[in-house]
Amino acid sequence: METASVTHTVTTADTAAALGSGDLEVLATPRVLAWLEEATCAALELPAERTSVGTRIEIEHLVASPVGTTVTATATAVHTDGRLVRFQVAAQDADGTLLATGEVRRVVVDRERFLSRITPVGD
Repeated sequence: METASVTHTVTTADTAAALGSGDLEVLATPRVLAWLEEATCAALELPAERTSVGTRIEIEHLVASPVGTTVTATATAVHTDGRLVRFQVAAQDADGTLLATGEVRRVVVDRERFLSRITPVGD
């Protein structure tokens, strides 16, 4: 199974206060989720005509992280069923503290076919 990791340092732009998911200057859950999804995308090796879309997300954000914390988000593909790929995801700080854990599901799609089904707003 494929595994990939991405590493980021928490900035003020990544906080709950900045993203509107709370009013504290700690790593926001939506940012943790974005980093976990970034890792799932990195774990998929797809040809240029294919991409993947998120379909289900279940995470637990376990520990608050202040600005300056280095966070590594890791995704491991644990199950594939046709176009569906399930990932076990986790985020840890530089000390190895588990910050978040869960599962992300993605579906592999044909890029052009998927976009052809989208009607732009205003049309």
